[in-house]
Amino acid sequence: MRFLSLQSHVAYGYVGNRAATFPLQRLGHDVWAVNTVSFSNHTGYGSWKGRAATPEEVTAQVAGIEALGQLARCDALLTGYVGDAALGDVILDTARRLRAANPRAIWCCDPVLGDTDTGLYVKPGIDAFFRDRALPACDLLTPNQFELEHLTGRRIATLADALAAARGLLGSGQRPYLALVTSLRRADAAPDSIEMLAVAPDRAWRVATPFIAFEPAPNGTGDTVAALFSARWLESDDPADALGFAASAIHAVLRQTRESGERELQLVAAQAALADPRPRFAVEPV
Repeated sequence: MRFLSLQSHVAYGYVGNRAATFPLQRLGHDVWAVNTVSFSNHTGYGSWKGRAATPEEVTAQVAGIEALGQLARCDALLTGYVGDAALGDVILDTARRLRAANPRAIWCCDPVLGDTDTGLYVKPGIDAFFRDRALPACDLLTPNQFELEHLTGRRIATLADALAAARGLLGSGQRPYLALVTSLRRADAAPDSIEMLAVAPDRAWRVATPFIAFEPAPNGTGDTVAALFSARWLESDDPADALGFAASAIHAVLRQTRESGERELQLVAAQAALADPRPRFAVEPV
């Protein structure tokens, strides 16, 4: 398959396009990476060098791919962190162009806003962009627990809370069709586990994996999970299968990362697990 990925780029480490491109290529897919920023490293380090691409630069790169006639061959659009509202307009325009060229293509939107250990770290108004403009137009959304709470205004303490919040973002027979909730830790689950949910309007599935503690936690896990889940969902048309695959693969990557003592995701060292993750964690309907 072919993925158009509008995300950030770092020279060192694995976030954004660096966290999505290699896993997809390891699975045998092609990635057209359009970098929305080009930094030395991710901003979690506190200092970095580089610059953000202008909306005009991103638009020009997408237009160049379109001019080659390649959007008709593209299976999916991946988007993540949005630095400002102007880039949001470019993303929405890219989704429109892609669907005009290939109506079967999907848009996987990761509404990057923050996390439980960092809080909200995007500019004012970006949460409104995702909630009011991006999410109603995408096919698949992949919020973590913090982002799901922020977008819906709901406190998530139980499985029922998480399901209700996710369905609150889904359309009824319209976009978005599916939500993948990541990094779910709830009061009514085992304290040493972490979960993901795949939620459709009328069905849902859950997978739990052992929680691996880090200090600090590696960045980029959400970007990798969104890519893995999207690819598997496109291949199998089975959300439960995609959920089990993505959860098992990222757990293997995190286990390798913890054993290495490194801060950055060890995607290259764990590449065999990206293609065939072991163990495979069980998925159950909820």
